[in-house]
Amino acid sequence: MSDIRHYTTVLVIGSGIAGCTAALRLADEGVHCTLITSSSCLDHGNSPLAQGGIVFKSDDNDHKQLEKDILTAGHNYNSLKAVHNIATLGPHAVENILVKRLGIPFARQKAPSECEWDLTREGGHETPRILHCADYTGRAIMDGLIREIMIHPNITVMKKRTAIDLLTSHHHTDNPQFKYELENECLGAYVYNEDEERVETMFADYTIVATGGIGQIYLHTTNPHGSIGSGVAMGFRAGATVHNMEFVQFHPTAFHHHSGQKFLITEAMRGEGAKLMNSKGEYFMPKYDKRADLAPRDIVARSIVDEMLKNDDDCVYLDTSAMKHDLAKRFPTIFKRCLELGIDIRKDPVPVVPAAHYSCGGILVNEHGRTTVARLYAVGECSCTGVHGANRLASTSLLEALVWADTAASHIKKSAHVPASQDLRNAVPDWKPLGHDHNDDPALIAQDWNRIRNTMWNYVGITRTSQRLARAHEDMRDLSKHLHNFYKSTPLSKRLIDLFHGCLTAYIITMAAKRNTNSIGCHYRAD
Repeated sequence: MSDIRHYTTVLVIGSGIAGCTAALRLADEGVHCTLITSSSCLDHGNSPLAQGGIVFKSDDNDHKQLEKDILTAGHNYNSLKAVHNIATLGPHAVENILVKRLGIPFARQKAPSECEWDLTREGGHETPRILHCADYTGRAIMDGLIREIMIHPNITVMKKRTAIDLLTSHHHTDNPQFKYELENECLGAYVYNEDEERVETMFADYTIVATGGIGQIYLHTTNPHGSIGSGVAMGFRAGATVHNMEFVQFHPTAFHHHSGQKFLITEAMRGEGAKLMNSKGEYFMPKYDKRADLAPRDIVARSIVDEMLKNDDDCVYLDTSAMKHDLAKRFPTIFKRCLELGIDIRKDPVPVVPAAHYSCGGILVNEHGRTTVARLYAVGECSCTGVHGANRLASTSLLEALVWADTAASHIKKSAHVPASQDLRNAVPDWKPLGHDHNDDPALIAQDWNRIRNTMWNYVGITRTSQRLARAHEDMRDLSKHLHNFYKSTPLSKRLIDLFHGCLTAYIITMAAKRNTNSIGCHYRAD
């Protein structure tokens, strides 16, 4: 049993751009935050891998066209309010937080121009409006955030802490009277301390979930190891509404290599002239969409799969011969990584395949990042703001994380003088160990992960059918039951927590995909 109990005004779970921005904005307003990360560093997630850039504006009247582009990419399945918010609030957040507060060194025009910024364009955008730092925009933003986070007196950083469960008044209090209240309140989280191999009870007046994406539940992904949907799984268990989980975006161009290595090849390369071609040397995208290589990602990903199947190929190729930039300078990260694997992007076609990249759904939130559970907020990829609808427009993810982290911080600041009930906290018991059978065999856990990833890739992937989804539902339901029993008899470990969260997230996505019989955006049903 744990007897370690912490208290903080705001608990932030996750250390990507969304979590770090929320913590920094609150800390700047004098609110104390505890930021926890499951890794030994703050930059282990998707945020530092973001290459293309962040949406800004082509001019002061660009917000209306941006709204149209987001709605078109999202197949008009978006929240109109959320789309309006990101289009109007986005440029201010970028300027005030990233440019002025953090001094992020975005690329600027070399020659005098009406616009000082070197704006680029990506698929689905009608105009260049994307700020970038070469091809390491996420890395540059994270460096700026981490620098300020680590020196801020109002932020406590706890590393190698993995959130297990969100504490709620309806699920974790011993006093039955609290369960009769209509409003379910979040009180913090049970957190696993990996170094000490024990569970800590972390109480907070407000909790922000910012755990990132879900890509690692798929066989092929651009996401790092921690992207297993833990925030969605915890939110779902806490009783928060989750929405649009069937809409999983597959990035069209992940580097393909026989070694199995995959990493993102930014869409900005296509935005600046690169073209997709098949093994016969044919530029095939004009056959599938009038926007050709700059069509939205869901269309490009399916087109690539069709070409691969038609020609019995393992990949297609990105031809950079028409690009005018010095590619080694414009895309230094991609240039270096490809060169290490024998591809010189200045003269060689780049082999690419689609891979799971981004979850358009998540824990449902309003314009302030509030969930349907009181005192619980969600920001970043683990949330569903409604911005993306059925398919995400390129380079809107960093902007969404920034805007909603900022608005969530502002909303919490207005309420921070109202702490959670001490009686509620007193009614929450310490974590009780679930079992003593040391049977979390790495081979068994690896096999369970293989089952999850292969099932999701084959049955709940780029193309779906009723038959495939029915099979996935059966497999994930059976595995989920097995893991629940396993979870109750085995001492807790990080790998077991991750497996439990990943399996539940896979099950949630499968159920959402099975329920939605319409074929739209990322949720493409061949039947």
